[in-house]
Amino acid sequence: MSTFEARAHSGGFVGRQRELAELDRLLDAAREGQSGALVLPGPPGVGKTALLERCAQRARGFRTIWVTGVEPERDLAFAALQRFCSPVLDQLDQLPAPQRQALEVTFGMSEGAAPDRFFAGLAVLGLVSKGSEPGPLLFIVDDAHWLDQASAQILAFVARRLAAEPVAVLFATREPGGDLEGLPVLGLGGLAPEEARQLLRSAVPGPLDDAVAGKLLAETQGNPLALLELPRGLSAGRWAGGYGLPAALSPTEQVEESFLRRARELPGDSRLLLLLAATDPAAPVEVIRAAAAALGIGDAAVAAAVGSGLVEVGSTVRFRHPLVRSALYRHAGVDERRQVHRALAAAIDPVSDADRRAWHLGRSVAGPDDEVAAELEQK
Repeated sequence: MSTFEARAHSGGFVGRQRELAELDRLLDAAREGQSGALVLPGPPGVGKTALLERCAQRARGFRTIWVTGVEPERDLAFAALQRFCSPVLDQLDQLPAPQRQALEVTFGMSEGAAPDRFFAGLAVLGLVSKGSEPGPLLFIVDDAHWLDQASAQILAFVARRLAAEPVAVLFATREPGGDLEGLPVLGLGGLAPEEARQLLRSAVPGPLDDAVAGKLLAETQGNPLALLELPRGLSAGRWAGGYGLPAALSPTEQVEESFLRRARELPGDSRLLLLLAATDPAAPVEVIRAAAAALGIGDAAVAAAVGSGLVEVGSTVRFRHPLVRSALYRHAGVDERRQVHRALAAAIDPVSDADRRAWHLGRSVAGPDDEVAAELEQK
């Protein structure tokens, strides 16, 4: 069995009954042919992705298309839109010629002047409408705050104009507003006190002192990911009481520190693999595999990284949470970042994915470089 295989999600689901009921209403309306959209804003670790996953599980009879915004693609215009439309591009021939041509030019499938974004938005709207004819569609856009602006504008444009189609669209983001302004909002905060206590108890392997639990519940503000991650860094004695806890940190800082501590416990090759995946989280696993081989990373290092629980590997390398990815990249050394950017550039097809390769080349050098500049000019 290859070490590049996915690991199944596990764990229970606590709380969020009000939010799940709202999502069920959205799905029920789509089943009846009345489309709708919903924005789920909330801080890191509050459970947006878990709620989206639960919604996808409840979307019986739907075809679910999931797109996750990734920070490295923010400078690549239409990168997220291409991934959003890819599963329904088989309907491209069904569009009127002007709309079809607009998308073909936008996605680099044919040459021509860049179409107006309003017209490109109408084309995506037509594509989504055609794609929903065989049955209801659920589009999930996670980490929408990392979308490139062109994609965010067009996806919001489409979500506002869907009407009598069996389509539901969900956006998860850190802050409401921006390009998603005007869409219905379902904000997420920390879990209710009893739900947070229940989740914390499920994560603690032994006795849990009430005073310790109270302090952790207050510091984490009911943030589910912080409640699940903190037990990994504390001894059983601390949970039982009688010992001081670490200095107070924000829930996001607590979670990032836990993830970084787990990564630092891995062998050097495994840490380098994690950084490789964090540098281009949307890259196909074949690209990650080729770049890893070029860096001398073997299967043992891959197995250790997967065994840490920080990543799952399937068609892409998926991090347990976006905070893993951002923390790894932000805390890496400059030389390490350039090393993995070079390896990724070498592994990416210069014809089919020229923009992404050019971006990595630009990040792989310390300053002006004639060879890299010459190649960038050709893209």
